[in-house]
Amino acid sequence: METNDEELDLFVVREWDSRALVELYRAGGWWKEEWDPADIPLLVRSTFAFVVAVHRQSGRTVGMGRAISDGVSDAYIQDLVVLPEFRGMGVGKAILERLVGICKERGVCWIALVAEPGTSDFYESIGFEAMEGHIPMKFRGGENRC
Repeated sequence: METNDEELDLFVVREWDSRALVELYRAGGWWKEEWDPADIPLLVRSTFAFVVAVHRQSGRTVGMGRAISDGVSDAYIQDLVVLPEFRGMGVGKAILERLVGICKERGVCWIALVAEPGTSDFYESIGFEAMEGHIPMKFRGGENRC
């Protein structure tokens, strides 16, 4: 299946169908079954910029991405994912370019992300570069669901 700008709509949203977003999180391998889909609306509302891609012909939500930011200095791109059958068609690039554009329009020009293994070429083709000498880290302690 091929897609282009005429077949794809991008929306910057404050709410979206939770089932469609859970499907995308699952496609990215990020959804944990113990998580509650009822948390999705708060996740979307609380995000600096949340972009979804909809395949116009089918009406299906085929991709998403979000930028987390204080709106002043830094932004982090997170949760960029496209359904497997729509990958390689420019959907992820369109979402990422929209997110970067939103950040820059709002004066946030330091934009970073953590690339999954094997995806750095994709991000570099859009203008990202490795942050030499930096190591992404994640908190793994605690007693709650974190």
